Parts: sequence; structure tokens; C-alpha cells
Amino acid sequence: MLIENLTPKRDHFTMAAEFNTQQRSFMIWPERQDNWRNGGKPAQKAFTNLAKVISQFQPITMFVNQGQYKNAKEKLTGIAQVVEMSSDDAWAKDVLPIYVHQNKIVRAVNFEFNAWGGLVDGLYFPWDKDNQLAIKVADLTNLDYYSSDVILEGCSILTDGEGTIITTEDVLLAEDRNTGMTKEFMESVLKEYLGVKKVIYLQHGYFLDETGGDIDNMINFVKPGELVLTWTDDQDDPLYEECSAAYDILSKATDAKGRHFKIHKLHVPAKQVLTKEESEGNDLVHGLMPRSIGQRLTATYVNFITINRAIIFPTFNDPHDKVACEQLTKLFPDRQIIGFPVREVLIGGGGLHTIVNSLPRF
Repeated sequence: MLIENLTPKRDHFTMAAEFNTQQRSFMIWPERQDNWRNGGKPAQKAFTNLAKVISQFQPITMFVNQGQYKNAKEKLTGIAQVVEMSSDDAWAKDVLPIYVHQNKIVRAVNFEFNAWGGLVDGLYFPWDKDNQLAIKVADLTNLDYYSSDVILEGCSILTDGEGTIITTEDVLLAEDRNTGMTKEFMESVLKEYLGVKKVIYLQHGYFLDETGGDIDNMINFVKPGELVLTWTDDQDDPLYEECSAAYDILSKATDAKGRHFKIHKLHVPAKQVLTKEESEGNDLVHGLMPRSIGQRLTATYVNFITINRAIIFPTFNDPHDKVACEQLTKLFPDRQIIGFPVREVLIGGGGLHTIVNSLPRF
């Protein structure tokens, strides 16, 4: 039920961290032929495999459009709960609710969504079904929810669960999201609707990220006060300047509790680019998502999924996969570290973190 005339801040709720205990995860079945190559079949196989991994640790629900229900149900029997729910694409983290809590009470927050840029720079049109999903899922899970008319995607912010949010100016202040948005006003929105006390801005996200520069390709939280950061030592790579600038900002910053961050650098794999075969697999019939041969993909190890007792991290068939696994094993000694081939998700324009939304439990 919609909570009117109140906000999470006024009710003393704050945004939940992803490393909190979770009730279940949610995914959305991929099918757009203008975004997922070869009619979405390779992506559907990847999503099924990912759901199978997640199901070993917690329940998972897959939302499916009407025309794909039978197909998804057959593939996911014994793996996931399949629920028919209309959507425009499959980016669950960006379009499903953001969760806040007060002690053991969890509520949802609904923000507006315009496909990462609306009619200016958006990646598809229409997006009205995706824009309804946060409220639908709040209702499905019997959660009271707050609602804001500000455009904000889940992957554009990350929290430590203790009052700190890290984000990028590229996205949160973008004119194609919220016309005339200022840093001061956005901070007031984040504090009012997510109950946070401090907002830290990086200027840029990952080089040529299709979303405009979401934070989840640049950093992730290990725990409060501790981060992993996308990194490259190649000074000829345009990403180097963005990583260096992010490190400089974060190394000088303090969180909501006054702590300086411990920062771990996770080196990116060799540059990943879209092949001719992958580019030609898309049908440009519905929206605004051209895929160009040689287009750089947002390959980073920090775009991992945190679930109960496990970290699922992206792999690229690259020597750095092993290094990243070793680093994450040391950083998360109480969680199982699982590599997952992410190529099919990358060529759809996103990453592992973008396709899973999880409901916390306190």
C-alpha cells in the first residue's frame, strides 16, 4: 500500500545494503529482439543458468511476459518461481523497488524510470511497463511503499547500509533523467526517500557505459568502510583517468560515520568489444538500441551479485578471472565465490549486478 504524506526519513527508515540477509531474488526474462541477439535465446540460457546458481542459496522469482510464460516455465521448473508480469526489458536492479528498513520492518521505494535517458538518450521506447514494476512488485510482496516522482535507477546508487550512498554525477545530475537537477536537490531526495545521511559523488562512471555511467560498474561495497574499485594500469586506456579520479575522491572521502575507506583495486580484464556476429544478431525493430561492431563493453569484476552466503562475479575467459576470484575470496571469507560467464549480459548493454534485485530480510 502506498504510504502518503510521509517519507522514509520521517519514518526513520534507511536504505538496505546488498550484503544484508535476503529473503529472495528477482529477475526478469529477456526477450527483446532489438537488444538480445538471436531472438533472446542465448540470453535466456544465461539467465536460466544464473537463476540456477542463485537458487542454491535462496528462493528466486522470474517475471515473464505473457508470450514467453510457457517457454520460461519449462526452462525454470525446479529452479525458480515463474510469475507472469509485463515488462519492457530485463534490467531488474534498475526497475524494481529499492528497499529501506527500520529494524525488522522492510518497505519499498518507487522511483520513476525513463530507460536511462527518455527520448533524449534512452535505450528503448516505450518504457511504461518497466516504470510500473516497482509498485507491482511491492504489491506482490505485500510491502508498503513510498513513491517519488524523481527518476532514479537502482544501479545508479550503492549504499553501505549505515547512511552512506556513493553515486556518479554523470547519472544523477543528467538532464536526460531530471531536467534542471542540482546536486543539492538530488541529495535532499536521497536523504528524504532513502534515509541516508551522506552522499559521495564520483564525477564519471565506466568509459562509454550505455547507461551514462552507473556507479555499479565502478565500485561495490565489501562492508561498511571497505570498497572494491574498478582499475586499470594502462594509462592509454580512457578508463584509466576515470579510475584514477574515482580513487582520488574515495581515498579522501569519509562515510556517514566518519570512516575513511579501505579501497581494493580490481583490475579489469582485457578490453571486451562487440563482434560482427554479435552485432548482426539484433533486430533493430522496436527501440533505440544500436549495437556497433567493435563497441566497447563494460567489463569489470566489481559488478558482482551479493546473495546469502555467496558472491557471484562476472568472468570473461581472461587470465584476470583467476586473480579476481582470489581477491574476492580473501575479501569475503564467509561467502562462496562463484564465477559466472557474463558475455551474453554484456552484449545486451548491462552487467550481472543489473539483472538481479533482491528483497532483504532483517
